[in-house]
Amino acid sequence: MTTIPLAVDAIHCLDTTLAKQTIASCQSTSGWANRSPDFDFAIDYPREATDPRELSEIPEVRLWFVRLDAQVPYLPLLLDWKSGELGRYVAMLVPHQFHPTEGIQYNPEALEIWVMHRVFTLHDWLASQGMEGRGRIKAMTQMLGYELEDAFLTCSPRAVVGSAIATSGELQGELGNRR
Repeated sequence: MTTIPLAVDAIHCLDTTLAKQTIASCQSTSGWANRSPDFDFAIDYPREATDPRELSEIPEVRLWFVRLDAQVPYLPLLLDWKSGELGRYVAMLVPHQFHPTEGIQYNPEALEIWVMHRVFTLHDWLASQGMEGRGRIKAMTQMLGYELEDAFLTCSPRAVVGSAIATSGELQGELGNRR
C-alpha cells in the first residue's frame, strides 16, 4: 500500500506535485502495470468540530481531485479498491449525497456519464501503453454497479456514437446492465 499524503497547503494551491511524483515513482518499477491497485490518500484538511461535511463535500478538496484527475486520468486503475478508495475518489468527481446509514449515493446520470468517459479514457490509455485492460476496466465498472458487456469495447466508434445519442435507457443497454 502506498499512501499519498495531501496537506491543506497543497489543496489550497491545487498542487498535485507530490501525488504525481509518488505515482510516477511506482510506475518506474518494472511490472507496475500488472500490480494490484494499492494507492490511497491521507487527506489532512482541518474542519470545525461542528462541520458535518465529508471531505468529498468540501469544494476545495474536490477541486484538487478534479485537477489530479485531469493530470492522471488512469489513477482509478491504481487505487486500492478493496479499501473503498475507488468509491471515495469517484465521490470527489461525481455529484452525490452522503447518507449516514446508506453511505454515498451518487447522482445516477452523473455517475453514468463519468463511467462512460472513464471507460473510453482508460481503454485508449491502456492501448497507448501497449496493455490489455478490458478485465480491469470491467472490474472497475462492476465496483461502481455497472456490468460492461465484452462487445462494448470492441464495437466500432461509429456504433458507440450512434447508441450514445440515443436515450439514457438505450445507452444503459449499450453499457450493460446496472446492478
